[in-house]
Amino acid sequence: SFVHDIFERLATEAGRLARYNGKHTITSREIQTSVRLILPGELAKHAVSEGTKAVTKYNSAGDE
Repeated sequence: SFVHDIFERLATEAGRLARYNGKHTITSREIQTSVRLILPGELAKHAVSEGTKAVTKYNSAGDE
């Protein structure tokens, strides 16, 4: 499916970025960079914005 294909591409690219930087863990930074590399223009901007919002919400919920 479309969603599975996009997930696979993003995960593979994020893994490559982590390996390239000598890390064993994929962080939100690698995911964000892979989104910028794989998704086209405006779609990437919106995806990064929504992802940042989700991570911020998750992190603030952990503080409570």
